[in-house]
Amino acid sequence: MELMIKVFALFLVKFIPSLKSYEAEEEKEDIFAKIPCPAFLIFDNAAYLADMTIELPCNCKPEEVNDVVWFYQKYLGHMNTRVLTDFNGTKFIDSAEIGLGSDIQNRFIIRLFSLVIFRSQHSDSGHYICGTSRGEFFYGYDVDIQEARSTAISKNDLHQAVKPGEPEKTKEYNVFTSFWDWTMCDRCDVRGEQTKVGFCYFQSQFLYSRYRRKIPSVASCGSASVPRRFKKKLQMKKAEYLVRSCITTCPPPSEVLTGEKSFLEILGFSSKTPTVAIQYHMHPVGYPLILACPGARPEHAVAWDKGEERLYRAEFMVGLNKTTRIYIDQGNNLHFRVVQKDDKGTYFCWLQGKKIAGFRLGVSIRSKHLRKITDPESIYAIRALLFTYMVFTAAFVMFQALKFFWYFFTCQMCS
Repeated sequence: MELMIKVFALFLVKFIPSLKSYEAEEEKEDIFAKIPCPAFLIFDNAAYLADMTIELPCNCKPEEVNDVVWFYQKYLGHMNTRVLTDFNGTKFIDSAEIGLGSDIQNRFIIRLFSLVIFRSQHSDSGHYICGTSRGEFFYGYDVDIQEARSTAISKNDLHQAVKPGEPEKTKEYNVFTSFWDWTMCDRCDVRGEQTKVGFCYFQSQFLYSRYRRKIPSVASCGSASVPRRFKKKLQMKKAEYLVRSCITTCPPPSEVLTGEKSFLEILGFSSKTPTVAIQYHMHPVGYPLILACPGARPEHAVAWDKGEERLYRAEFMVGLNKTTRIYIDQGNNLHFRVVQKDDKGTYFCWLQGKKIAGFRLGVSIRSKHLRKITDPESIYAIRALLFTYMVFTAAFVMFQALKFFWYFFTCQMCS
């Protein structure tokens, strides 16, 4: 009887977190009261990689302000300003509705005064200002979204050194690439991969002083603090995205208490092989789909499998083959340009070397939701049709004009 009571108590503590004992928490400090807002608005320079989900915190605001508005300007002082607001906190992002050409207003959400942008694009670069609808400004960012040049090596060359782009140095400036550390191996006990991201930076004494940087004389290549006369030289500069193979062993399974182990065996679970949560999703044929790994951040190591098949970045990385239908972007998302019947199956997601989630994808022939004229894919198709129509119209008019001039000069010579 005593053993049964202990097992039941262990079950309550282990599997029902809401019944755990709570300690009295001290009142947390208000970070906004501790960080004063600058009297003169300046902008923090921040570089990110395209396809990443980025978060811009509003680091300071008055205590009486309960709702913030984010403003976006491509160029500082430009009349075209976008207002990003979500006062009610009811804006949700569905990754299936985010296309390659989706506008920024369809990819943002405000959480605890911070602006979160999903699948950031190069066109999202610019100035972001945290303020209120009354025109008060508290904090600003100079965001540089860089597109990456992907470099992969053979899967047989483990830990081979990958040579980055060459730096460029003159008397006025210095252009170089600053790399993150290699991520940990994204899989264990099987062959995995490591990634390394390098951003393009510009070093010069001629940078504008209204922008705040970690190093006073160094800014990202797409920063607004870079003078205009250097912009053309930096247009072709891209970030580096390196991939190499790796092999690592899985850590030993954590020891389970005797009472907990017996209770799991009674329920039919094995304590040696942890279960992976499976999500079910039904998707129509012919529509795009994006799968995101739960809890993944840009600096994390993420891998994807379809059943027992490994989807290695060396084969499915975006940029290696523009005609591929399934690819993995730099934000660690798995893309299907067009879902087909053969895509049906279970897709597993690895995070930091551990398999944490699964997606069981079902494919339907017909969709209950009809495509709208405002969808990014519909807009792209309409633009392509209009462009084709204009090209054929211009060719027809040119042909008729040439034909008219040919007949005109022929008649003049005959007369």
